[in-house]
Amino acid sequence: MPDLLLELFSEEIPARMQARAAEDLKRLVTDGLVEAGLTYAGAGAFSTPRRLVLALEGLSAESPTMREERRGPRTDAPEKALEGFLRSTGLSKDQLEAREEKKGSFWFATIETQGRPAAEIVAEVVTRTVRTFPWPKSMRWGAGSLRWVRPLHSILCVLSDENGSSTVAFDIDGIEAGNTTEGHRFMAPGRFTVNSYDDYAAKLAKAHVILSPEERAEKIWHDATTMAFAAGMEVVEDRALLAEVAGLVEWPVVLMGDIGDEFLGLPPEVLQTSMREHQKFFSVKNPSTGRIEKFITVANRETADHGATILAGNQKVLAARLSDAKFFWENDLRIAKSGMTEWMDSLENVTFERRLGSQADRIQRIASLAREIAPVVGADPEDAATAAKLAKADLSSEMVYEFPELQGVMGRYYAEAAGHAPDIAAVAEEHYQPLGPSDDVPSSPLSVAVALADKIDTLTGFWAIDEKPTGSKDPFALRRAALGIIRIVLSEGRRLSLDRFIDSQVLRHKIALERPVVGDDVIDTMEEILEEIAERGVFGAAFRAVTDRLKAAGNGPDLEEGSPLRTVGDMVPDLSTDLLAFFHDRLKVHLRAEGLRHDVIDASLSKPPADDLTLVVARARALQEVIATEDGENLVQAYRRAANILTQAEEKDGVEYRFGADPKFAETDEETALFAALDQAKAAIAPALAAEDFTAAMGHMAGLRAPIDAFFEAVQVNTDNEIVRRNRLNLLHQIVETCGQVADLDKLDG
Repeated sequence: MPDLLLELFSEEIPARMQARAAEDLKRLVTDGLVEAGLTYAGAGAFSTPRRLVLALEGLSAESPTMREERRGPRTDAPEKALEGFLRSTGLSKDQLEAREEKKGSFWFATIETQGRPAAEIVAEVVTRTVRTFPWPKSMRWGAGSLRWVRPLHSILCVLSDENGSSTVAFDIDGIEAGNTTEGHRFMAPGRFTVNSYDDYAAKLAKAHVILSPEERAEKIWHDATTMAFAAGMEVVEDRALLAEVAGLVEWPVVLMGDIGDEFLGLPPEVLQTSMREHQKFFSVKNPSTGRIEKFITVANRETADHGATILAGNQKVLAARLSDAKFFWENDLRIAKSGMTEWMDSLENVTFERRLGSQADRIQRIASLAREIAPVVGADPEDAATAAKLAKADLSSEMVYEFPELQGVMGRYYAEAAGHAPDIAAVAEEHYQPLGPSDDVPSSPLSVAVALADKIDTLTGFWAIDEKPTGSKDPFALRRAALGIIRIVLSEGRRLSLDRFIDSQVLRHKIALERPVVGDDVIDTMEEILEEIAERGVFGAAFRAVTDRLKAAGNGPDLEEGSPLRTVGDMVPDLSTDLLAFFHDRLKVHLRAEGLRHDVIDASLSKPPADDLTLVVARARALQEVIATEDGENLVQAYRRAANILTQAEEKDGVEYRFGADPKFAETDEETALFAALDQAKAAIAPALAAEDFTAAMGHMAGLRAPIDAFFEAVQVNTDNEIVRRNRLNLLHQIVETCGQVADLDKLDG
């Protein structure tokens, strides 16, 4: 079986596209070969700045001959039907065979597809792959129609086995496939012949090209850390930059340079970001001070002066870049020390979203909500409001304008420069967390309060203007915001009623949206409702309290159908319920990743309060722990049996059996024992539920398994004695009620 070596040699491929392109090349070629009937033992794809490479081992020498039997129309079918069948098979009538079947006589065709040599199939598949390659961006050059990410210079395509090698002959827009390639652009110019993958890899190495991106990255990191260690320094780890730099060079040469003394006072984040974004430099820090003092650059060639000229040029360009950063830093510090009011005022002219107002409007809403959340998470309300107002001030700074990824980080520096306490300043950086599913969550109470307020404001705002995520589309990262809230709440078992804060913020958005179109009286009433929510905890009670008070005073608002206040009164609870359901969907995804069953989560969410996420999760974990035991599983079955019998009886009789089960009507020892077991279980379950020890409560419920099983084995519920039957049905209700206090067991599968 031959091996295949394919190389597509071009001008420099952008580093960010190389890994995906190598995988696409492997997928498209191997899929095409397999579809054509070839098999292979293994495949490897590689990329460098100038080439995409695919190596296949154990490729079939040819595709197999295929025989297909196809039934056609009846022998007495119209001539037109027969002609269509002949066209589809490519045969003539005398090549068909008539066969008798149960439903009559039919024409049958035997189609034989001859196998083809691998070289012929490879030529077709590679040509199709190159012409349809899925580059994110591509270009045309010269007079040809071929599109490629950068001008394609040559194609190497060789089949080799123990008897030698042969070139696969084909042509794509004048580029003929051959058996030659080039090494390093500067260090090994000129073409050379290749016979196999091993020959290719060895000759490339001699021509100063490391084919594997992983090997290039490993060499860069090894040389960089070794060089830094020798100087008593440490390289700041940056895996994304390492992967990018490995895609910029074919022969990495690591060089270490100095940062000018005048720039060493810049914050390390500024130095690191500026060097990474503008120059693709690694930062090197002094481990004793944490200060970044040097940089690592990676050249693409060895030089006679060991990189001295390259370093001199890089240091000159770096000095110019850092001079800009130094100017931004000093200018921003001047504004920060004056209180940052200039920045906060300018945010009034920065639109957050057309219907949701400016960044300044948003900050005011976040500050108001943070003040309400603060006591619940152990923070000072006024400090939380102050921190929220400062948290986004750096969005107007020159440094963040130049480096948006430094938002929050610079805010912390500027807040400290303005004289604010470290815990307030830290909120500017930490309130954005978590940025992803594995990112850290804020832990300090102030940061937690503002982070929750920020994310709740984002979600309620887009819910208020009906801009919810749809399918895979989530342009405003609302799923990430919801997951961030879930992770913050669950990280330390925080207890808060999401519904209450969602109601408040939805109403704040509605006040802002309605203010331009309704009268002051309506807005005043809505603001009164907002104040009442803080006292009563829910929108509905606050709405009724304010409107009833105004009606009693004789100046009640218009609550007729379609009136602005009635519309808001109906809309806020609906939006709040819908948003809470969105949180539940995100919570299910989060908990399933932890191994909790979806039906267990649904069962736990079905019991109020469903907006206390920590409580919901505690119930779910306790339920999953208990039903994993034999007693727990049997308890669920007993619960279902009781619930089914009770439901059927209530539907048949048209009444509810919810009260009055009395042990004096018990006729059997098992029935009496179940009454006693239920009383004993209730006495044990009540304090466990009060202490929110759901595992213990579920354990006591699971202890009912034996008396319930004994009851069903010994007793006929639907007896002819109507008094006894009613008593037993009421007893079943006690079983259902007792066992369903932690979760709705009807939601469980199985």
